[in-house]
Amino acid sequence: MQGSRPARIGEEIRQELADLLFRDVRDPGIGFVTVTHVKVSADLQVARAYYTTLGDDAQRRTTAKALERAKPFLRQRLAAHLRLRRAPELAFQYDESIAREERIETLLQEIQAAPKAPAGDDGGPATPKPADPPSAVERGPDAGARDE
Repeated sequence: MQGSRPARIGEEIRQELADLLFRDVRDPGIGFVTVTHVKVSADLQVARAYYTTLGDDAQRRTTAKALERAKPFLRQRLAAHLRLRRAPELAFQYDESIAREERIETLLQEIQAAPKAPAGDDGGPATPKPADPPSAVERGPDAGARDE
């Protein structure tokens, strides 16, 4: 579990990376990149930046290569802006959670749009019949004494 300092440093790195990618990185391979969050190790030596990008898998691979090329530059700029003894090593990872959320949303919309089959004979929802109470034979000979 991360403490408050790694979480705070991670948020600072996320903001700074987003700003650097938008303003200073001139690599055409980096398209529309959004840094979603950054996880920093407890010793503040490694920062794993999760990102999303627009486009298909080919564009995603191009962006990943461009981010790898830009890592030394980004780390140098982070070191200048963050007040840490040592700038953390950067690792970029594509954030799959956004794609999973979109897939779940699509499935839910398909389920809602699908025509519903009638559940009961009268068109209303089917209700289960209540079970009959067990008879005295099923309960045993001493069952009447316990019920009182």
